[in-house]
Amino acid sequence: METYQAEFIEFAIRNRALQFGRFTLKSGRVSPYFFNSGLFNDGGSIARLGAFYMQALDHAGLPFDMLFGPAYKGIPLVTAVAIAYAQRHARLLPYSFDRKEEKDHGEGGVVAGAALRGEVLIVDDVITAGTSVHHSIDLIRRHGARPAAVTIALDRQERGQDPAGSSAIEEIQQRYRIPVIPIISLDNLIEYLHRQPEYATPLQEVARYREQYGV
Repeated sequence: METYQAEFIEFAIRNRALQFGRFTLKSGRVSPYFFNSGLFNDGGSIARLGAFYMQALDHAGLPFDMLFGPAYKGIPLVTAVAIAYAQRHARLLPYSFDRKEEKDHGEGGVVAGAALRGEVLIVDDVITAGTSVHHSIDLIRRHGARPAAVTIALDRQERGQDPAGSSAIEEIQQRYRIPVIPIISLDNLIEYLHRQPEYATPLQEVARYREQYGV
């Protein structure tokens, strides 16, 4: 595990964006942990979150030309990542996001911000069913650009509803032949919990959940 990954886990716990307990997911599964990027809800925390995304992307070494954030959660995320690159690398990355409904006045259309072009990096929080990513990839292609990759905060490394037992992330990687780059994975979280004696009980629960539903 990289240093920035351990720091991100500590940051997420402090902001209660990462919690341990019993949480019923949309899938109906009862998870011993829950991640909610919406709790990075002030200027300082969203700025630092953008910097963590940037570190994960720097570590991956992936080339891209611009950023795209799927509405709604992806909008503050893509903005934070663009600011991180401007402040820390002096790189002025164009970014855009979609609207839930097409605008029929002003500039019109479903895309706000910079025009989609070149290799586009999609910024999201987590991928559960992958619906927003599938929509984003279709939108990017319809505008003549190319999806380069998807970056997310957390890879739950969890089987989806695919009969083959693949996760939604694996499905995206296989279907579109693009990488999905997380800040952390469930394996990173388990490794972190192993190092912290005070998290012995959450560790047992998370490891048990990984054994039951992991990919």
